Amino acid sequence: MKQRIDGQAVRRFIVVAAASLLGLSLAGCAGFFGPHEKRADAQLVPTMGSAARGTVTFSERSDGVQVTYNLSGLPANSDHALQIHERGDCNAADGSSAGRIFAPAADELKPGARVEGDLGNIHADENGGATGFIVAPDVSLDGVRSILSRSVLILRDPSDPYFSSRSAGPALACGLIRQ
Repeated sequence: MKQRIDGQAVRRFIVVAAASLLGLSLAGCAGFFGPHEKRADAQLVPTMGSAARGTVTFSERSDGVQVTYNLSGLPANSDHALQIHERGDCNAADGSSAGRIFAPAADELKPGARVEGDLGNIHADENGGATGFIVAPDVSLDGVRSILSRSVLILRDPSDPYFSSRSAGPALACGLIRQ
């Protein structure tokens, strides 16, 4: 017994099959060719005698690295430096194992030059919390100015961008920057 196949049904089947295959292949390409955001995170833990802690997220953008922070345990209504330091080491109780502030271009030697690792100052509210973001145009998540595998620190005092050799006080919290 021969079965007759309707021409319109065959065309519909071919169109549906082609659309499915095209959708599958484009979905695979989107994963390959689509935008890949470079991102890293740091979990900050308090140094000895401090209650400061939180998270800092780094996302690469066309104008630099967006540094988003969500912190707690800071002194109420206070300003603090947020800095990247050379070594990804927060093992010392006071955060000193993180080393010096990150400065790949040796800008710390030039008077009035802002060092790449000095991200700026943050403000804690009346509850000791600080949330917000900073765009750091002089660092990246790869290459010579990469901050990956380095440390991010919150320091007791605000930094002075015109005197980068001046200390911003002891570290309140330290975290390793990881992808």
